[in-house]
Amino acid sequence: MGRYHRNKPVRLAEKLLNIRRALGLSQNEMIRRLGVEDEITQSRISGYELATREPSLPVLLKYARVGGVCVDVLIDDKLNMPAKLPGVPKHGEPGQLKGMGWKDTNKRK
Repeated sequence: MGRYHRNKPVRLAEKLLNIRRALGLSQNEMIRRLGVEDEITQSRISGYELATREPSLPVLLKYARVGGVCVDVLIDDKLNMPAKLPGVPKHGEPGQLKGMGWKDTNKRK
């Protein structure tokens, strides 16, 4: 398989650092807040913030939830972070999506 160029969010590292600093957390504290103590190390958080690594989608989702922003705000370079963090995602919490035509796929029958 050959390598191909993949567009990457230019501002992702800045936004992840912004979330951690707004919450007043060290990198190790951020790991605990994300609940990924067994998955990633402080050096990986550093890599995310220096743009030398990219978080996995599940970790990116956790960052968004901790920061109170939608994932698209983190990914889309055209979108700015809210002035105050943690914010309130415009889409609401997963349980609030019912009235918007979304089905709750997490419920067990």
